[in-house]
Amino acid sequence: MTDLTPWPILKSLLFALDPEQAHRLTLALLAHWSALFAGRLAPTDPAHQPALSRTCLGLHFPNPIGLAAGLDKDGVAIPAWQAIGFGFIEVGTVTALPQPGNPKPRLFRFAQEEALVNRMGFNNAGAAALARRLERLRARGLPEVPLGVNLGKSKIVPLVQAAADYRQGFEAIAEFADYIVVNVSSPNTPGLRALQGVEEIQRILEAIQGPNQRLTRPRPLLVKLAPDLTDDEAIACTRAALAADAAGLILTNTTSRLEGLKHVPPGLTGGLSGRPLFARSTELVRAVRQAVGPEPVIIGVGGILDPEGARAKLAAGADLIQVYTGLIYRGPGLVRRLLHALAEEIG
Repeated sequence: MTDLTPWPILKSLLFALDPEQAHRLTLALLAHWSALFAGRLAPTDPAHQPALSRTCLGLHFPNPIGLAAGLDKDGVAIPAWQAIGFGFIEVGTVTALPQPGNPKPRLFRFAQEEALVNRMGFNNAGAAALARRLERLRARGLPEVPLGVNLGKSKIVPLVQAAADYRQGFEAIAEFADYIVVNVSSPNTPGLRALQGVEEIQRILEAIQGPNQRLTRPRPLLVKLAPDLTDDEAIACTRAALAADAAGLILTNTTSRLEGLKHVPPGLTGGLSGRPLFARSTELVRAVRQAVGPEPVIIGVGGILDPEGARAKLAAGADLIQVYTGLIYRGPGLVRRLLHALAEEIG
């Protein structure tokens, strides 16, 4: 599944629509394609070049470029993401309980800055629904690349019950995932970022590790942090996560600081992604890597729109990288452009 339609034309058509309407339409088309096709790539496909492969989390990644959580919350288009060339796919954020998310409008484009602001609020059909979909997908032998599931807290669940809620979501979905991400860093669920503390992270991970260790193959757990933490706060959270047997981190989520936008509409709130996020997210990858050494896995995400951004994230210490907003502005061909550039660099 290659970038056959000239992206500038398709982009102009999609950008004529409301951002969330364009997202729904695109996802519906990809879901329809995914119901008909498996998205398997030939072993000789450039996305499977041996020089680009990585072994992390006890998993084989055919290349280091992944789909970030948020684009396909309910996992409806996984074969299409595989066909585009991603070396791994992360679906979610999914919550134990289904929820509609925040009121609309809740997704905003800032084309001049190649940025998005979203306040979606973990809109998803719930962990049980995702588990049923992934069970059917696994029966088809898909995907052939690692699949991560990003878990968040159900909005109606009080913070004091957060650990139990994460555990409920984990128990519903873990069997069908290759790795699990504990998302405590979205700015769009009230109070969620209060869970980005040493005791809170350890409490959540300990609640999950019980059922995790009872699986035939315990899943690697990662924690996703916000760029709005100071370096010291992020490092403390990282060490707490590692002490609770997390395998690594995803750095970073979106930022609630909108200073990177030239013109902020009055009253706009949400999480900023895209180019304005790149510098801070990369800086935090570097700081955490220097603090914790080479062993923990770090997935770098935030503002990757070109080969230079991909190289910089990896050079800062990321083992793997993810894209989301870059796809919106640069199109699905971005993945193969990044792969080509990384392969050229390796030689």
